[in-house]
Amino acid sequence: MTLFLVRHGRSLPESGRIPAAWELDPAGFDDIWALRESGRLPQDAAWFCSPEPKAVGTAQLLTEGDVGIVEDLAEHRRETADWIDDFAGVVRRAFEHPTTSAYDGWEPLSACRGRVVPAVRRILDVHAGEDVVLVGHGTAWTLTVAELTGSVPDLDRWAALAMPDVLVVTPDMLAP
Repeated sequence: MTLFLVRHGRSLPESGRIPAAWELDPAGFDDIWALRESGRLPQDAAWFCSPEPKAVGTAQLLTEGDVGIVEDLAEHRRETADWIDDFAGVVRRAFEHPTTSAYDGWEPLSACRGRVVPAVRRILDVHAGEDVVLVGHGTAWTLTVAELTGSVPDLDRWAALAMPDVLVVTPDMLAP
């Protein structure tokens, strides 16, 4: 069993809409199709995704198969339409202080972890022995990898994630 955590393709920010409502940017479809053709994702796997449009759209472009939508795989909730110039800095602050909101309208990262990681574990339990592909979000996947592997969140890897990109967790990486 290998877990493939796919970060969604490039989104199309829309003024006045929260990030959870953003769609995919059609200009980034080629990158998603390139990932599909790259051989980095398994042909035979259980597929699930976040309910956010950019994740659903990415999953639909990556596979012809069924994709289950799991509400708890949504990204670190940011219920503000504010444009944040130093977005990376605010996310880093969120990781430094996970039990508090790093910005007005943002859920604490501890709440995101408490929602996403159990959902991932449930999926892995139900699909034990199978490869699993989850399409979602960089911050949620950074938290998930850290929790599953017993490591600290890798913020440099988070900052380097492309849209789309893949984080792979193999059985030998899982914390006891």
